Amino acid sequence: MQRAALFGSGRDAQMAAGDLGELLVPYMPTIRVPKSGDRVYKTECAFSYESPGSEGGLYVCMNTFLGFGREHVERHYRKTGQCVYMHLKRHVIEVRFLASRPAVWIVLIPPILSSPYRLSLSFADLETNGDLNNDDFEYEDEAKLVIFPDHYEIPLPNIEELPALVTIACDAVLSSKSPYRKQDPDSWEEELQVSKHAKTLVQIDSGVRIPPSGWKCSKCDLRENLWLNLTDGSVLCGKWFFDGSGGNGHALEHYKEMGYPLAVKLGTITPDGADVYSFDEEEAVLDPHIAKHLAHFGIDMLQMHVTENGLRDNNIKPRVSEWEVIQESGVKLKPMYGPGYTGMKNLGNSCYLSAVLQAIFSIPEFQRAYVGNLPRIFDYSPLDPTQDFNTQMAKLGHGLLSGQYSKPPMKSELIEQVMKEEHKPQHNGISPRMFKAFVSKGHPEFSSNRQQDAQEFFLHLINLVERNRIGSENPSDVFRFLVEERTQCCQSRKVRYTERVDYLMQLPVAMEAATNKDELIAYELKRREAEAAGRPPPELVRAKIPFSACLQAFSEPENVEDFWSSALQAKSAGVKTSRFASFPEYLVVQIKKFTFGLDWIPQKLDVSVDMPDLLDIIHLRATGLQPGEEELPDIAPPIIIPDDPKGTRMYLIFLPTPDVDESSVMQLAEMGFPLEACRKAVYYTGNMGAEVAFNWIIAHMEEPDFAEPLAIPGYGGVASAGAAGLGAIGLDNQPPEEMVALITSMGFQRNVAIQALKATNNNLEHALDWIFSHPEPEEESESASDVMDMENNANANILAEAGSEGPRIKDGSGRYELFGFISHMGTSTMSGHYVSHLKKEGRWVMYNDLKVCASERPPRDLGYIYFYRRIPS
Repeated sequence: MQRAALFGSGRDAQMAAGDLGELLVPYMPTIRVPKSGDRVYKTECAFSYESPGSEGGLYVCMNTFLGFGREHVERHYRKTGQCVYMHLKRHVIEVRFLASRPAVWIVLIPPILSSPYRLSLSFADLETNGDLNNDDFEYEDEAKLVIFPDHYEIPLPNIEELPALVTIACDAVLSSKSPYRKQDPDSWEEELQVSKHAKTLVQIDSGVRIPPSGWKCSKCDLRENLWLNLTDGSVLCGKWFFDGSGGNGHALEHYKEMGYPLAVKLGTITPDGADVYSFDEEEAVLDPHIAKHLAHFGIDMLQMHVTENGLRDNNIKPRVSEWEVIQESGVKLKPMYGPGYTGMKNLGNSCYLSAVLQAIFSIPEFQRAYVGNLPRIFDYSPLDPTQDFNTQMAKLGHGLLSGQYSKPPMKSELIEQVMKEEHKPQHNGISPRMFKAFVSKGHPEFSSNRQQDAQEFFLHLINLVERNRIGSENPSDVFRFLVEERTQCCQSRKVRYTERVDYLMQLPVAMEAATNKDELIAYELKRREAEAAGRPPPELVRAKIPFSACLQAFSEPENVEDFWSSALQAKSAGVKTSRFASFPEYLVVQIKKFTFGLDWIPQKLDVSVDMPDLLDIIHLRATGLQPGEEELPDIAPPIIIPDDPKGTRMYLIFLPTPDVDESSVMQLAEMGFPLEACRKAVYYTGNMGAEVAFNWIIAHMEEPDFAEPLAIPGYGGVASAGAAGLGAIGLDNQPPEEMVALITSMGFQRNVAIQALKATNNNLEHALDWIFSHPEPEEESESASDVMDMENNANANILAEAGSEGPRIKDGSGRYELFGFISHMGTSTMSGHYVSHLKKEGRWVMYNDLKVCASERPPRDLGYIYFYRRIPS
């Protein structure tokens, strides 16, 4: 319907208004007023990234409060029968045209003549377009009710004849808060809101320039918890905390005296943003113009990084080079547009999510599973598609691959940019807010606004894919492989071979193999000299590690903590080696750059690894039991049952204490270690000598029971006078039926569920881990008639692995080629920024949040996670 028809003449509008109440009578039972806890999606479509700012606007169901774009609202109407929707449309108007517009455009909506409720047409919590200069453009919001299937439109707020319930419902929808706010009242962290002062903040041109380091409070010389006032550039300390940390509150005193509302915490400024506090609003806020506000005081956000404890270490030179190299700063990069070249908006420390998803959806199997099946997934989605994993994956995949949200600017726009001398590529992209809210729900880390480890999110995402597979199709099959672990008892020399499922290869960093050791030693000497003299540190020298050394470190044996030897019936020293029992179709390699410092804060090894374009790991193929090797007896460690819930008597049978080499014990005791600790060290290392026992002491000396007397483990046997038929350990009882039913409801077979629960002493969480780590059940599978097909929200998430096949393994050649990598900038997983580089159509492309550009110098040696695809034989 045309705008002129909507408003019509006064007489027509009055006649229409008189019939509105009667028109809405049949639909009144379906119109609801949002209650506390209802999520109102008025900013984003459940199936696409359409919003009120899109060409077709957004339709919000007045019963479910779900939002739908123009091409998806009909589906919801057909599925639910809901007829009344609120249509929201945001118009972007250039300021210079405001005075010359016709009156019908200036007065967009006729005012309410007489109504107990007046609707505000400002769409609260609706994001503004950051690509537009807010000084040149203004927003006008339009709302109307639309009745399906005839698409009858009722403009708002011209609703003097509408029933009061409809008026209240419309007002509640328009004024509702973001659905992504934390619903849990006990949660301390809420989604930050844009400050009301951000757009209109006045900055004083006082010539203040903030140095990159050496900050201190201008009133008390404090050097921690410092805040930069964004109006006058004052650097002042924050408030005092009950634990004695913090500051003297001079930043707050300055606000009370001068009234300057916004301040940013120094040491938190990164390319992702910064911690901003509004003294007037008395809460942490978002500042969409933070880059401009900081530039006023000479701060370039791209050159800043946050430290582990949130405070910048003024004695450490900023790792500018790492940020510049990975983001290819200083090089004019060509923007990329079209299908597969869509960026993702950073929601505040969400770059880890964007980097992983860009890599995932560059893989054809994921493209087919979600985007190829998009019509089916959408048609069979549950009533609330915002809470369905497959729907949200299909939505995100389509957003990245369709090209709908990655269109080059029009020629006229480029000419205007050149004339304004503001030639900056516009990257529209998508905002994965709904996806992040769903996949992180209930997770203590990913649900926060803090930076996370991309490797941990990759595994979290694969776990969700596994649990929500569509029919027999499971795209995560391409990552899955079997690892053969060979464990050897160092005393008896006997071995045990086991297999487990894994999804990525973790390579240790072989620091001792650095090829530039002389440079590293010279740098360390210069750094110490500069530190002692109070001079700036020298330019950073990065360790250069050969990839072959990392691969060698992966294949070498490693010590097994608390190894219990079934051959000795006691704890002993054990070593373990890992090999590939199968090679995946896509190999994900993580360089283990992160370690823990003395204060248990994750720290990063700043190294360069010469990752190969072509990778051959055929020599790491598992071999199985070799001639001459003797297997360890298949005897489980002793189980000590702490309590008997049924009141039966319990007997703990202890093994006799083996001989302990007293000479080794005395050798260690003479070094000053506690006698009991020495006895334990010798015992747990199988009397292999003082040197091996010394290594055990070093590894365990921080444990609370380090010096307590040696307690020899025994067998836990349960015997009951009235239950002679029970086994010696009593673990053959049938697991609780409710636990069995819960596991089978996930799609696993009943016999597998029972076996897993028995193996884990009826621990549900451990039983699920057991199932995924045991691809071949020990018992024969039950007949196919016993296999339960399970539907999850009408998406028919059926396990593909029927019978005893276990997880599907796609074995093949061990030769691969590199097609992508994710890089991390910063000092730990708790901070910094992630960028992904992917090889598409024969060229490297950089995905840096919304920025998608052709890569000129892909930093392959500084990556954190690498993606390889198998080379066909």
